[in-house]
Parts: sequence; C-alpha cells; structure tokens
Amino acid sequence: MNTKILFRSLILLLFCVIKTNAQEVLTIENAVKIALENNYEIKIASNNSLVNKANATSGNAGMLPKATATIVDNNGIQNLSQTRSDGTVTKLNNAKSSNLNYGVGLDWTIFDGFKMFAKLDQLKELQKLGEAQLKLTIITKISDVNNTYFDLVQQQQQLAALDTTIVISNQRLNLAQNRFSIGKASKLEVLNAQVDLNTDKVALLRQKELYANTKIVLNQILARDAKTDFIVVDSITVDSQLLLPELTELAEKQNPQLESQIINKRVAELQLKQIKGTRYPTVKLNTGYNFSDSQSGLGFTTQSSARGLNYGFSASLNLFDGFAQNRNEQIAKIQIENSKLEFDQQNQQLYSQLATSYQTYLTNLELIDLEEKNEAIANQNLNITLDKFRIGTITTLEFRTAQLNYVNAKVRYSNAQFQAKLSEIALKELAGTIAL
Repeated sequence: MNTKILFRSLILLLFCVIKTNAQEVLTIENAVKIALENNYEIKIASNNSLVNKANATSGNAGMLPKATATIVDNNGIQNLSQTRSDGTVTKLNNAKSSNLNYGVGLDWTIFDGFKMFAKLDQLKELQKLGEAQLKLTIITKISDVNNTYFDLVQQQQQLAALDTTIVISNQRLNLAQNRFSIGKASKLEVLNAQVDLNTDKVALLRQKELYANTKIVLNQILARDAKTDFIVVDSITVDSQLLLPELTELAEKQNPQLESQIINKRVAELQLKQIKGTRYPTVKLNTGYNFSDSQSGLGFTTQSSARGLNYGFSASLNLFDGFAQNRNEQIAKIQIENSKLEFDQQNQQLYSQLATSYQTYLTNLELIDLEEKNEAIANQNLNITLDKFRIGTITTLEFRTAQLNYVNAKVRYSNAQFQAKLSEIALKELAGTIAL
C-alpha cells in the first residue's frame, strides 16, 4: 500500500484510539467474570443448587424423631340439670367447666425397610444433579459470552477493513476528479468512483449497525445496562493444540450432560430401593409426658387432674394393596432401563459431536493459513493495481475488482479466525473445560 494510504490509515487509527480512550476495553476474562456475577440464569441455577443442598439432610429423609408440643384448653358455661337414681334433681345455671391438656410427645420411625437410608442417598444424588445442572448452565453461558465476544472482534476487524476501502475509494475519487479536470478522464469515471464510494459507505453503515446490535446482545448476556459502551480487543487467538483423544477423555469425566445422566440412573435405582422397602414392616416408637386438668360445676367429680409419662411402639405391615407394590416396582425398573438408554444415547451423541466439531476445527485451522496468504496476495495485488491506476494503464473496473478482492480477503481471513475460535469454544464446551 502506498505512502499516502498508509498515512491516512494511521491517522484514522489514531483518531479511533483517541475516540475510544474513554470507552471501557472489555477483555474476554472480564466479560466472563461479569457474566458469572450478574447473569440471571446462573443465579437461578445457583439458587436451585442451594435448595437441593438444603434438602439433603437425614431429617428430610425421615431418619430423625419428631417431637411435638401440644396444648388444648376448652372452657364452657352451661345450664346443667342432673337426675340421680334416687330421683333427686340437681340444677345449676351458668355452670362453668374447663378442660386443660398439654404435654410433649415424640414419634420415631426406627425401621421402614431401609427406605429412609435410600431416601437420604437419593437426596444426596439430587444435590449432585443440581450441581451438574449449575455447571451446565455456567458452561453454556460462558460459551455464549465467548461466541458473542469474538463475533464482536471479527466485526470490529471488518469495520477496519471497510474503513480502509473507503480511504482507497476516496483517493480514487480524487484521482478521477483530477484526471477529469485536466481532460484525461470522462465524467463517467468520476461518477463511477462516486457510486463505488457511496456503496462502500453503505456497507460500512450496515456493519456499524450490526456491530452496535451485537454489543447490545453481549450486554444482555452480561446482565447489565444495554447502553453500556465498550470496545473489545482487536485480535483473535485460536488454540491450535487441541487433540481429540484428550478432549474425549475430559468429556467422559467432566461433561455435565453426561454426568447428569449418570446421576439420573443412580436416582432411579434408589427410587426402586425405596419402593421395595415397602415390603418390610414399619416400626415406630412413641413416648410423651402429658398433663390434664378438668373442672366441672356440677357432678360427682368437680375437679380432676393427671400427669405422667406414656410410651409404646407400633408396627405395621402391608399385606395386600391391590398389587400396587408389584406395579410400582415394575415401573421403577422400567425407569432404570430408560435412564440407561438415555445415558447411552447421551454418550453416543457426545462422541459424535466431538468427532464432527474436531473435524471442523482442523478444517478451520487450515483455512486460517490459506486466508492469511490470500490476504497478503490481495494486498500486494492492490498496491500494484493502485500504482497502475495512477498512471492510467488499467481501467476503473480492474481497479475496483482489485479493491473488492482485497476487502473480501481481509473479511474472509477475519471470518476464518472467528470460525476456528467457534470450533475451539465448542470443543471445550463439550469437554467441560471452557469455564476453567
């Protein structure tokens, strides 16, 4: 590129730097940090995980005794009449009566066919499931942040390419006007240069619109004011060292969707264990200390009270329930089988996604090298074409073609980097390592 174009590009770059000094330079690390702190979906998943953790207790599984304090106080005012066996009649109007009972009681299920132990294990597995779902939400959201962020980076690179082509189009228009003023070019050449310049300006405006809208989308993912202004870094770095066997091994251990299916299978097995526990007797202990006081305005006994300890046990066994036990066990076994099938399905889908994503990743790495070479060739071709255009040895159509080839080469190179980055993000998301 000649000295004048380089000078104008440097001036434009300096202007952009001065203009963006007041803007926030948002790095991908900061974007991820903001998303983890603010994103509503992550907060909801985190709260759900806390609920599962709070539920995973021995008390919620029914392993602890239940103590209850009660008090009952009944009072009455009545007109009473009593006739004794000897015919004597006794009457009393507005007779007051009261009955007060209070005490504490304790009930404890000491055996229920081991259902309480299976229930506790199930609650702990549900806690793990909540943690896996939280991990999935975090990984998915971080993947969204990465995708949108690097989309902005490549759009920013395209804006720079369009800025450059407008500089070139302006220079072409100036050359055409100068050539026209000295009679070496027709008015048509000037008009064509003006039309091409306007076309480039329209493309720049459309790109700016897309860039602004994508910034709003990223702000939404980060759960902050949509009008928050910022700029992103100007380059995309792709990790070119990913290996499929290592990714597969990590995915088998860390993929949250696969982990959820493993937990779901364990939950189904524990559900069957609880259902089978119903075949055993249930034994409960009970004890309590109670106090009672009764007063009556009329009768043989006008006042009585009692206090003391009571204790005992109860046992029950389901002898016949209309074959509901067999039906419930059969359904639970089917659910276990379904959980196995869902695990196998998820496992197969994971391997397939890894294989296809990795192949796309390798292709995109090759495209980066190819498009980088194409950009260098297009740049060299534009420089030669521009020199020839100045001395009038090529047509405006040839110059425009070289100019568009250069811009398209820069855009394709930027897009190749972006697509490779998307492939890298997808692979790390499947492997469960993107959050790290």
